[in-house]
Amino acid sequence: MELIDQLTNLASRAQKQITHIQTEEATKNALVMPFINALGYNVFDPTEVVPEFICDIGTKKGEKIDYAIMRDGKPIILIECKHVGGDLTINNASQLFRYFHVTEARIAVLTNGVHYRLFTDLEQPNKMDERPFMEFDLFNFQETDVAEIKKLSKAAFNIEDLLFAAYNLKYMRAFKKYFDEQFTQPSPDFINFVSKQIYDGVLTPKLKEQFSVLVHRSFHQFLNDKITMRLRSAMLDTSNGLLATEVPALPTLESAATSAAEPVEKEIETTVEETEGFMIVRAILRKMVAVNRVVMRDVQSYCGILLDDNNRKPICRLHFNGSKKYVTVFDQEGGERVDITSLDDLYGLASRIRAAVQRHEKKPAEAGV
Repeated sequence: MELIDQLTNLASRAQKQITHIQTEEATKNALVMPFINALGYNVFDPTEVVPEFICDIGTKKGEKIDYAIMRDGKPIILIECKHVGGDLTINNASQLFRYFHVTEARIAVLTNGVHYRLFTDLEQPNKMDERPFMEFDLFNFQETDVAEIKKLSKAAFNIEDLLFAAYNLKYMRAFKKYFDEQFTQPSPDFINFVSKQIYDGVLTPKLKEQFSVLVHRSFHQFLNDKITMRLRSAMLDTSNGLLATEVPALPTLESAATSAAEPVEKEIETTVEETEGFMIVRAILRKMVAVNRVVMRDVQSYCGILLDDNNRKPICRLHFNGSKKYVTVFDQEGGERVDITSLDDLYGLASRIRAAVQRHEKKPAEAGV
């Protein structure tokens, strides 16, 4: 069963059981252990999962952490549990801070069975960061969240890949939080910064007040326009290769003045899903070829993934802009369309994606992207 299905089932059971879970031990048994099991680790095998893992800290002997996930006799993930519904504050992570410093584990998890906060040591080596690089909510998760959690699984665990993902997630999370704050209520510094990009004069208090309102409105209008464009794009039949110029563009003052003189071209925009799909393909091929040989080239109707940035060496194409997602895999001449329902389905195409690379490594590719 796919990880997303196991987590969905666990969430469904947990919502029915949560009112009956009264203790930390019950939280571990009903929620945390099934979560660890969903990641592919055998919670009843002490070579894989050690409950009450002993960490000696200086003069303190016999200090214990709730779970240590092991590989080759060494801890790779430390898990500290709190009672379901309990706060996961930085104060409650004090034990993880101490244990992280004296073990070889690079990943630490603080959880109450529903919320999971993931930490590593991006800021200072061997010292757990105070802020998590990711948070996972069992009752409210997306496919993209599951794709990241899957990196902790027994089958996919690779510390270098995890740290690379943690670095990106940490700062993306911070950027998104900042953008959300500015979208809701732009700060004076943000207003000043934006205003200075378009206004050369002195920003008087009166102008700052006016620009504050205008920046707020413009921010909202900009995002609304982007959403409208994405909805229009989703209506295109990308499988027939329709161009954006065949769809009426949103009227603007500039386009109204110039539309009679020249056609409006749609700007190529690489989506988050396309980027994540590209990273999944790279992960699949990591042990076959150097990741910098796997290159993304986005065009209007699809996102192409190539070997050596060579359009004669197509690996696959991601068709994610239509109402139905599908992938063209080039493990054979001309490629073959494969319908998918989620990004996780790309992992099911791993053997074919590798076969496409093997095909290009053996002979020059003739199919273009």
